[in-house]
Amino acid sequence: RVLYINLLTSGKLNSHLAEIDKQAEELYFRLVKQFAESEGVTEQLKADNPMEWVGRMGNIESRCREIVNSEVLFI
Repeated sequence: RVLYINLLTSGKLNSHLAEIDKQAEELYFRLVKQFAESEGVTEQLKADNPMEWVGRMGNIESRCREIVNSEVLFI
């Protein structure tokens, strides 16, 4: 709460939030890529079995959102 008030009154809140958003987005995409590679979710799978690819990518994206929310956004 103190950090919020300090950032708000100093006019730095928007830039701080933009930086947090950038960090969260970078972490999310990096994690999605790492999980997909480690679990064999490839473009070839997407071409061969699109429904399985969608399901597996949905699972990966959900896990990545949870990680980002807890590690960066503290939701």
